[in-house]
Amino acid sequence: MVKRIAFIGMGEAGGAIVSGWGGAYVNQIRAFDIKTDNPATAEDMKARYLKLGVLGTDCPEEAVFEADIIFSTVTADQAVKAASSAAQYLRPGAFWCDLNSCAPTSKQKAAEIIDDHGGRYVDVAVMSPIFPKCNMAPLFISGPYAEEIEPILVSLPMSPRVVSKDVGVASSIKMIRSVFVKGLEALTSECMLAAVAAGVEQEVLTSLEVTHSGINWDAQAAQNFERAMVHGMRRAAEMEEVAKTLTDLGLPTDMTNATVSWQRRIAGVGEKAPENPKAAGVKLMAEILLPRIFTPERRG
Repeated sequence: MVKRIAFIGMGEAGGAIVSGWGGAYVNQIRAFDIKTDNPATAEDMKARYLKLGVLGTDCPEEAVFEADIIFSTVTADQAVKAASSAAQYLRPGAFWCDLNSCAPTSKQKAAEIIDDHGGRYVDVAVMSPIFPKCNMAPLFISGPYAEEIEPILVSLPMSPRVVSKDVGVASSIKMIRSVFVKGLEALTSECMLAAVAAGVEQEVLTSLEVTHSGINWDAQAAQNFERAMVHGMRRAAEMEEVAKTLTDLGLPTDMTNATVSWQRRIAGVGEKAPENPKAAGVKLMAEILLPRIFTPERRG
């Protein structure tokens, strides 16, 4: 049941999926990533291809023209462009699995492009961090071809669950969930930076553990800092798609827009996070960030 596989985009998500398969498809998977078009990043990407055991290509056509399944794992803002760049080269009936964190309307636009060129579009939402589960991260899939591809994905192996026959439903679940998940990271950051700046972090943490029991808030807040430091730019791009989702529903985006700002601000600090943020604790994480976020004048 395993088919010929290609990837458009070989960043964190694509690399995690391939590495999770543990060498089962060494030198069988073709991949294209736009970073090979940039002299500043081309050599690093070629080295990544080699390390992962995939066959890097110089253009989307070379990656997808023989593939039965194509995984689109680019950044959220490139998802429709990726579909446009590859659609005309697809084999008839090839599955285009769009794993990008996009608004439902973006997924629907990409689906129209793929289907117009004889492909079969599948809306895929990755419902957990890609690490440590890698290829077995839980996937929600939707669209008219979701039931058809589900057993194929299981055979690779992956962990899909069909949620609808309509493109955009899987994406809606992920996008709306992200209002809370990514928003909590941003809210925690604003709270704990202020607590450490004021010298009252222990009292705030103790209070949180009383009113919201069952969570180690020191460890959780520290991990939230780390996620934003390492992945904040990608999370900000995703949250812009979340804002688009809410706008398309006719709803306000106040909290989501603030989350975009915080995710981008913390990632933009450019400081390396400790290897074990939970052990480091929230005070140390905040002290890494504070000098770059607040100026002495503003702290008074």
